[in-house]
Amino acid sequence: MIAHLRGTVFEKSPNRLIVDVAGVGYDVQVPLSTFYTAGDPGAAIALHIHTHVREDQLALYGFATPLELTMFERLIAVSGIGPKLALSVLSGIETRDLVGAIRRTDLARLTAIPGVGKKTAERLCVELRDRLPQATMAGDAAPSPGDVLRDDLVSALINLGYHRQAIDKTLDKLVNSASEQHFEDLLRSALKDLSRA
Repeated sequence: MIAHLRGTVFEKSPNRLIVDVAGVGYDVQVPLSTFYTAGDPGAAIALHIHTHVREDQLALYGFATPLELTMFERLIAVSGIGPKLALSVLSGIETRDLVGAIRRTDLARLTAIPGVGKKTAERLCVELRDRLPQATMAGDAAPSPGDVLRDDLVSALINLGYHRQAIDKTLDKLVNSASEQHFEDLLRSALKDLSRA
């Protein structure tokens, strides 16, 4: 089984990278979070790999962090969730946010992820709550007012059709540099920034 790849980016497209390792190209499916951290073709890359074997297929799934890999493996162990939906979940929410949402049984947050309905969200909470990575426990107490504000902004911008990764980049800049922490002001600034991208 392949557990790790280190090489260079040969080709990239959303949800898929071809990684050149000593002249061999590995076709690796990735969540958008990993796609956005991967450099342009020719850049060095190291990925944590899950090798998925079926009778008719051998597929590689790659992740930038060990936490993403762990959550992917936890997700595909849930009944009714295959690798494709697991990638979609990890593309639709930051991994730590996913852990926090499952721990808090935040169905509204989970059902905002494309492809996740109410029944799937409930199943995630029931089956994974006691199997979440311990490393994130300390940071997942009650959400701070800043986290709630950020969640509200993310929700509003997703509903307006913006992409989650672009939203996160914009909010990282704005929320850190903003002296005013009012929803309307931050939303206006975010829209201005996203329209320039």
